[in-house]
Amino acid sequence: MKQVRLGIIGVGARSNIVEYWHQPGGRSVVTGAADVNLKALSKFKDAINSDAFVTTDYRELLAREDIDAVVILSPDHLHEEHVVAAFRAGKHVYCEKPLAITPEGCDRILDEWKLSGKHLMIGFNMRYMSMYQTMKEIIDSGVIGDIKAVWVRHFVGLGGFYYYHDWHGTRANTTSLLLQKASHDIDVIHWITGQYAKKVSSFGSLDYYGGDMPNDLYCPDCERKDTCPDVSLERLTQCAFREEIDVEDNNMVIMELEGGIKASYLQCHFTPDYSRNYTFIGTKGRIENDDVNDVIHVKTRKSGTWHEMSNITYEMKKMPGTHSGADPRICEDFINLVLDNKQPLTSPFDGRMSVAVGCAATESIRAGGKVVQIDQGKHRPVIENHEKLPI
Repeated sequence: MKQVRLGIIGVGARSNIVEYWHQPGGRSVVTGAADVNLKALSKFKDAINSDAFVTTDYRELLAREDIDAVVILSPDHLHEEHVVAAFRAGKHVYCEKPLAITPEGCDRILDEWKLSGKHLMIGFNMRYMSMYQTMKEIIDSGVIGDIKAVWVRHFVGLGGFYYYHDWHGTRANTTSLLLQKASHDIDVIHWITGQYAKKVSSFGSLDYYGGDMPNDLYCPDCERKDTCPDVSLERLTQCAFREEIDVEDNNMVIMELEGGIKASYLQCHFTPDYSRNYTFIGTKGRIENDDVNDVIHVKTRKSGTWHEMSNITYEMKKMPGTHSGADPRICEDFINLVLDNKQPLTSPFDGRMSVAVGCAATESIRAGGKVVQIDQGKHRPVIENHEKLPI
C-alpha cells in the first residue's frame, strides 16, 4: 500500500481536519463519508472530494473495498459502536477523543483492536501543539528537576456555544465534559509527567446553563433571542437553558499520580475568555505557559548549577494549520502509522486512561467529592526497567 484510502464517519464541525488527509497526489486520499445529515454530506463533497461516495448508513461505508482506514468524528457516545464495527470490517482507525464515554467501552474497543491486527490512533492533537511539545522537552531536559505538582486552569470562553447548544450538554451523550473537554488536559498531564493518575477527588455543579426552557426550543425561534446572554444565531442551535441539560458547567479535580505527583484541574464554561494555563513545579523550578500571548516562562530556584543564574522565556512561533499547527501534523502521523508502522505520540491505552480518569472524577463529583480509585483495566503495556511511561 502506497496510499491510504480514507472513509470519514461524521462530517460535522470537527471534519475541518479532513482537508489534511485528502492529498490525491500524496500518501492519502478521502474516498467516502457517512453522516445522518444529508446537507452536511453535500457540503463535504463540495469542500473535499466531489467524487467521494457518501451515505447515511456508516455500515455501507465500512463495506467498501476502496477504503483502507476510517476516521471516526461522530458524537462521543457513538465512538464505541463505530470503532468496533470498523475493526470488524478490517479497517485501520483514527478516533477523535474521547475514545468512548466509559472505561468499559474503551476496554471493548481495545479488545477489538488487538484482535483485528489493525492500527488505532487517538485524536489527542494537543500533543502536537508546539506549546505543549516545547513544555515537555524543557521538562525532560531536567531544568526544573523532578515534577512534584501540576496545576491546570481551563477557561472555556464560549463554552455555551460549543457545548450547551447541542448534544454535548447531556450525560447520555458525553458522561460529562470531563471527557469531551478535559480528556485533552488529563492526557497532557499524563504525557508530560510520564505518570498516570491513581485516584481523584472532585467537585462540580451546573450553575449557569440548563433550566426550565423547552427541549425543542431553538435560538432563532426564541422570543428572548434579542436579550438572551447566550443566544447563538450562527447555526440552528438548541436553547442552552433547556430542561435536558444535566452536565456540570464548572469542575475542580484533584489527582494523585503515580510517583506521588499531585495535580489539579479546574474547568469553567461560562468565563468570558478562553485560555489553558499549565503550571508544572519541580524540585529545581517551575514552568508555566501563557497561551494568550504564546509564551512559556521557566523560573528556577537554587540548585547549585548554572540553571539558578537565570529565568527563561520562550516565544512560540506561529505554525501553519488549524489548532496551532497540530492538525496537519497529527493527520500526517496517522498516515505514517498505517503505511510505515511509525508509532505516533499517542497510544490507545492513553486514550483509555484519559476516559478512566474523567469518569472517576465525574463519579466523585456526583457522590459529593469522595475519593475514587482509577481502574487501569487489563491493557496497560508491560514496561520493564523503566520508571516512566513510554510516551
